[in-house]
Amino acid sequence: MNTPQQILLVDDEEGIRKVLGLSLADRGFTVLTAENAEKGLTLFRELKPPIVLTDIKMPGMDGLELLRTIKAGGHGPEGHDAEVILITGHGDIDLAIQGIKLDATDFVTKPISDDALDIALKRAQERLDMRRAIREHTQELERLVEQKTRELLAAERLAAVGQTVAGLSHAIKNLASGLEGSIFLLGKGLELDRRTYLEQGWEMLKANVEKIKNLSLEMLRYAKPEALKPVPCDPALPAREVTELLRHKAEAAGVELRLTQPAQLAPVNLDAEAVHRCLMNLVGNALDACQAAGFGSDSPGGRVELAVEPLEGGGVRYSVSDNGCGLDSEAKTRLFTAFFSTKGEGGSGLGLMTTKKIVEGHGGSIAVASESGSGTTFSIAIPNKDD
Repeated sequence: MNTPQQILLVDDEEGIRKVLGLSLADRGFTVLTAENAEKGLTLFRELKPPIVLTDIKMPGMDGLELLRTIKAGGHGPEGHDAEVILITGHGDIDLAIQGIKLDATDFVTKPISDDALDIALKRAQERLDMRRAIREHTQELERLVEQKTRELLAAERLAAVGQTVAGLSHAIKNLASGLEGSIFLLGKGLELDRRTYLEQGWEMLKANVEKIKNLSLEMLRYAKPEALKPVPCDPALPAREVTELLRHKAEAAGVELRLTQPAQLAPVNLDAEAVHRCLMNLVGNALDACQAAGFGSDSPGGRVELAVEPLEGGGVRYSVSDNGCGLDSEAKTRLFTAFFSTKGEGGSGLGLMTTKKIVEGHGGSIAVASESGSGTTFSIAIPNKDD
């Protein structure tokens, strides 16, 4: 049997310590001895022997209390693996059984026979070996889990990069097609000396350059963490500004743009400029959805409503509703995904992703309710948080 290097023997009888100590030394142990439980506990804490052999009945702290204290140390990194064998007299079997319930390895009775001692020591070693094997197996599993987690994260990052590159390539391809169309018209205008072609080509060129600029800005805003600077302010201010800025665009598109707000709102801690960008994106999308549904200057009836209301518990809720083309179930599941847009070649999807990022940076949430052909409502909830 592979015996441990040290064993702690605790007994108040000097004769037993000497005789049993020699017997243990013959079995290959380095024997540590203590004449009482208090000194035994001090030695145990200092030298941490893997096996403790202790008498139950001793003056002061008895063997059961020593057992409880040792076992209370646990088996984790801060504790210590130790097996405790109890020594008891023939009339103290009840105490020995109580010790087994306290997780003692075994007990031997006085006078101690060699066979009984060997069995108890073997059992202690087996328990130590089993615990060590479990610990090593657990560590190996943890290592494997950590390794597989790193590999999975690396694979997910690679897949995300691939999706981003594919989406970006598609967006650039669409922009390039638009530029090619404008160049073709400009070329034809120069070749045929047709001012109409030149004007159409020039307008297409300006529109596509604007798209390239917006795509670049959206990518930069999304890639760079939003440095939000929330301060107490009127939460309706960004909504009023957005409504005023987009009113002429709405009128030109034959869409009614309406703002609803209570007479007075309590100040809310938010970054008004960042919220302004969110509402610009959502209201702009709503106007586009109305046009996609067929509303226009020749076919009025499109409606976009930007509503501001207090949030229960403090904060603000912004709602942007339209009666445009709406979203089907597939489109709703892919919202807030890079380079997915319901605008076809006109959008990148980064605007909604940036909006979501800004809202979550405020500790808020964004939700969408929509049915294909029945309009859409985006709702932003921003709680009133302290700085």
